[in-house]
Amino acid sequence: MGWITIVFFTLLARIKSENQTCKLIGQTGYMEFSKEGDLMIGGIFSMTSTRKLVDTAYQELPYSYCTRWNDRELRFARTMIFTVEEINRDNTLLPGVSLGYRLYNGCGSENLIRAAIEAVNGEDSRGCSSKIQAVLGHSSSGVTMLCLLSFFFLFLFSLKVSHLSTCACLSDKRQYPTFFRTVPSDRFQITGLVQLMKYFDWRWVGIIYSTGLYSEEGTTEFVKDAGKEGICVEYSLLYSKSNEKRFDTVIATLRKSSAKVVLLFMSFYYVKIFLAKMETYNITGKQWVGTESWITQAHLASVDTKHILQGAMGFALPQASIPGLGDFFDVVKAFWEKFFDCSFSPSNTSTMCTGTEDLRTVSNDYTDVEFFRAENNVYKAVYLLAYALHALLQCQNDSNPTTGKPCVSKDEVLEHIKYVNFTTVNGAKVSFDENGDSIAQYDLVNWQMTDNGSVEIVNIGQYDTSFPDGEKFKLKKDTKIVWGGNNNEVPRSVCREPCPPGTRKAINKNKPVCCFDCFECPEGTISNQTNSPDCLICPPEFWPNEKRDRCLPKPTEYLSYKEIMGALLTGFGLVGVFLSLLISVIFLTHKETPIVRANNSELSFLLLLSLKLCFLCSLTFIGQPTEWSCMLRHTAFGITFVLCISCVLGKTIVVLMAFKATLPGRNVMKWFGPAQQRLSVLTFTLIQVVICILWLTINPPFPFKNMNHYKEKIILECALGSPVGFWAVLGYIGLLAVLCFILAFLARKLPDSFNEAKLITFSMLIFCAVWITFIPAYVSSPGKFTVAVEIFAILASSFGLLVCIFVPKCYIIIFRPEQNSKKHLMGKIPPRTLYY
Repeated sequence: MGWITIVFFTLLARIKSENQTCKLIGQTGYMEFSKEGDLMIGGIFSMTSTRKLVDTAYQELPYSYCTRWNDRELRFARTMIFTVEEINRDNTLLPGVSLGYRLYNGCGSENLIRAAIEAVNGEDSRGCSSKIQAVLGHSSSGVTMLCLLSFFFLFLFSLKVSHLSTCACLSDKRQYPTFFRTVPSDRFQITGLVQLMKYFDWRWVGIIYSTGLYSEEGTTEFVKDAGKEGICVEYSLLYSKSNEKRFDTVIATLRKSSAKVVLLFMSFYYVKIFLAKMETYNITGKQWVGTESWITQAHLASVDTKHILQGAMGFALPQASIPGLGDFFDVVKAFWEKFFDCSFSPSNTSTMCTGTEDLRTVSNDYTDVEFFRAENNVYKAVYLLAYALHALLQCQNDSNPTTGKPCVSKDEVLEHIKYVNFTTVNGAKVSFDENGDSIAQYDLVNWQMTDNGSVEIVNIGQYDTSFPDGEKFKLKKDTKIVWGGNNNEVPRSVCREPCPPGTRKAINKNKPVCCFDCFECPEGTISNQTNSPDCLICPPEFWPNEKRDRCLPKPTEYLSYKEIMGALLTGFGLVGVFLSLLISVIFLTHKETPIVRANNSELSFLLLLSLKLCFLCSLTFIGQPTEWSCMLRHTAFGITFVLCISCVLGKTIVVLMAFKATLPGRNVMKWFGPAQQRLSVLTFTLIQVVICILWLTINPPFPFKNMNHYKEKIILECALGSPVGFWAVLGYIGLLAVLCFILAFLARKLPDSFNEAKLITFSMLIFCAVWITFIPAYVSSPGKFTVAVEIFAILASSFGLLVCIFVPKCYIIIFRPEQNSKKHLMGKIPPRTLYY
């Protein structure tokens, strides 16, 4: 921009030095259209696009002139003229005041500077300066900022309104206090593009942008906003029409990149050149997203670029209908056809206009008058200036009704434009925020190729900042959308697929945030959302399912009658009860025989009863623990076993007493007769009853959900309550068993043919061995196996007593009745070794 600055200040010096003649030194005449009025507004457009330099042989400043008409900018200029004439016909707006215009043309930076200076200087047709209240233009953000606004500020020019300068940087009122625009700021378009990509879940995108303020500023802002929404940019490549290496880099990146969505952030001029180069490359599988600068330019699609732009999508300025503007354009077209004897439409009577007549070409774009987009912004801009001037002229009693402030001179339009709020003839609402930006409204359009090869730009949605958050972006219902890359559904463009439920998302510091890692949730935790940053610990009574996306109630485990182990133990317990009953029946039917009457038959029947209870109490350990079953199982076990051991201990003492009674001078049986035997059994049992009562009173057993032993299931068990109580009950049983074993061991060699002391010794040996091994097995067994070990110990010790003490007697009663005699029991008959 250095040479532009030099040229500008050189021109500025010459203008000031020859201000009396109101003429520019060098090439003048940048004003293309003009009409005088009471109030004047100006317009600056690039109505021509090809510049030719004129060599002045150093006699004056070199200059250039423009030769090729730009149909798009010409439409803007003609729209401004149409709107001014429409306003002058309106009796309610600026009544009694005519609005005039001066439209200036320039192509290239130098000529635009000259056009800007001429507009600022305000030459009229007589060559004298005439004040212009405001200027409309230019279409380019870069031109607006670098060329026009700087000059207006230096000349203290009042107002600049743009119809197409979208750069968000122009919203800075500290740098550009006199700038307003009827086109939305790129800030809103960028927000809309981010919402578009978020809506379709395009989290991994590429960007190709061109040089220039519009593209560079817009790309920078998009990258920032996209990052805030979790959208990552795989690459951001600068395209330059003069740098082939950069274009090769773009092609190579497009071919190897994984991003399926590409944002083409360029002006129309650069897009046209870029697509022309892309025709020779087979780049497929991409969803192209465009900006408002080019997305509605259907003539960009040639035969070779249709496969690229098929399904392209982007935001465009909203369509609008301006009554009469199409006919106004047609007047120029008809004049052209009549003057050059040609036609813009195919005709058998005249030749086609070539567009090169007198270097003034009119392209097909100019003849498209069905809908207007950017032209509507020109239309609103002119009305904006008219309403501001109208409000300015409505002073009453030295006060302006719009602002409430004292009346000011007609040069200060800026003060009043801030308060403008109106609706145009075609229904467009115009107002501004504190940054001088208007309400942003966009159409979401989609490129769809028809069967005949033409392009149809279909409106599929909208983005309107006047709606509440969450409702600004909407897709039309039942609207067909064509996707790029030959996709039949919404393209997936992600660096990494979302972490499914059951996993957690972890950011990789060496990659963009979209290229995260997914890790399976650890044991005992779940994640029930996609891309969950953390895994949640399940409540204590719950456990994750296999996918680890839900917490399910933990299965409960206890020794049940329905499972094999529970059924087997139940069966053995019932067998023990049956055998005890059977032996009781046998003893009852033979109660008068010597073998039954020997050693106190009353204790034998009591022992059989206690064994039945022992077998039955084992059943209380099977099934789901409840409060009552927990108290019953341990107390019943303790009392019945003490009753059982007490009976055995009584029988052992009887054997010893009987032996001592056979010795000369001894009569000890009187001290341990039947009454004493019953009393001893009762006393031993009552001691255990007292222990159990204390246990149940102080800290009884209770149902408990054991969630510590197994992580994935709950063990339903009976907690001991007081471990002291449990081991006191068990210890007392062990004490009696050891005492019984010692006494039986001392009586093992008594000279009876049927020595019951040996059988008791053997039974007590089994009993003690079972319960000694029970202790470590009980402590180390997990879950329901703890209960199974306890039941096994009860059944094993009970069967040991039943078999060792009663089975030999039953054998004699049933199979050896001849041995069931007092003589045989007293050793008168040679004993059989089977019973020793």
